[in-house]
Amino acid sequence: MRLWPFTRKTVPAEQKSLASPDAALMAALGILDVTSTGIVVSPSEALRVPVVANAIQLISEAVASLDVTVKRIEGEDEIDVPDHPLLALLRDEANDWTSGFELIRQIVRDALISDAGGMAWVNRIGGEAREIIRYRNGVLQFETDVETGERRYRTVNRVIPARDVIHLLPPHDRAPLTLAREAIGIAVALDRHAASLFSRGARPSGALVIPKGMGEEAIKAARAGWRAAHEGTDQGRTAFLYDGMSFEPFTFNSTDAQFLENRKFQIAEIARAFNIPSPMLGDLERATWSNSEQKGREFLSYTLEPWLRALEGAMRRALFSDDERRDHVIRFDRDDLTRADLATRATTINSLIASRTINPNEGRSWLGLPPRAGGDEFLNPNISAAPEAPPASEADDAAE
Repeated sequence: MRLWPFTRKTVPAEQKSLASPDAALMAALGILDVTSTGIVVSPSEALRVPVVANAIQLISEAVASLDVTVKRIEGEDEIDVPDHPLLALLRDEANDWTSGFELIRQIVRDALISDAGGMAWVNRIGGEAREIIRYRNGVLQFETDVETGERRYRTVNRVIPARDVIHLLPPHDRAPLTLAREAIGIAVALDRHAASLFSRGARPSGALVIPKGMGEEAIKAARAGWRAAHEGTDQGRTAFLYDGMSFEPFTFNSTDAQFLENRKFQIAEIARAFNIPSPMLGDLERATWSNSEQKGREFLSYTLEPWLRALEGAMRRALFSDDERRDHVIRFDRDDLTRADLATRATTINSLIASRTINPNEGRSWLGLPPRAGGDEFLNPNISAAPEAPPASEADDAAE
């Protein structure tokens, strides 16, 4: 909307210069940037680094694995709406070829990889959402008003209303993959060096010192004999040196000796870029039973919770009608990520029931069990006894 005489200045995504490409254009071309190591870190190249692939998979699949619910706000309470039509799109099939799990996983994955974030179009028929489609990267684009930040969406041939687009934006207007490109570039360089070290012998173990006066043919024969005896599959044989030859082994400097430590440091560095505790990515060097559980809680509170809040807001804005948006919300069930072992859960539920914080039926619902008669009462089973049945004679008199 424009209010004369004020106009809004927008930055169209399609009007970029190849002479001076910005981060968005480079991301659209599949190139994030050339790192200080000289390695171009594209999304496909970054995903070849195991810790990067693990981080993206861990966050996206953890979010998609949570149960999605629609709730209606009544005062200070949120009441489940189990028969809301949106649940069929988010839990079962978003469209004819994509399940709800795949859709949510892909939206979060795009937000972790692309500066443009994760986007999906909501197809409405008669004002109701009938399917959700995630387009290939670059098909669904948007431009941003430089003054207000308003986003306008379009495909190749048509404009799409903003309310019909689920858009999950990364923090800092940059995807974690973009912010970690230097750390990823170093990890790629270390991987390549390790591959060359073990496949081609990037650094020789030593040198043969040949005295003066040894002819060229003798040198060739000595070199061929040494390689035949001590390289390839026939390593470890006893060395025989002749004509005054000697072998001088090479020593590794401090950087070579700490090559493994450098690779471990890159795991921690990339984990910091994605805001994931290192033990969640397989770095168990300093993990213990106590701090592993704490790291799991940190993963939910500091890693997943911001993404869940942002995705809940993006879905609420794009999926509900104007009337429903006032009193309906979409929630992901966090309890699936905080479940402890059965013994711990039973002890916790019993303690909450005894303190009258929850009733038995609420505790049974946490265990996936149906409610039972009389289970809605807030009673302490340790001090409250069920009313005793009257004696048989008294019961008969009452019946007469």
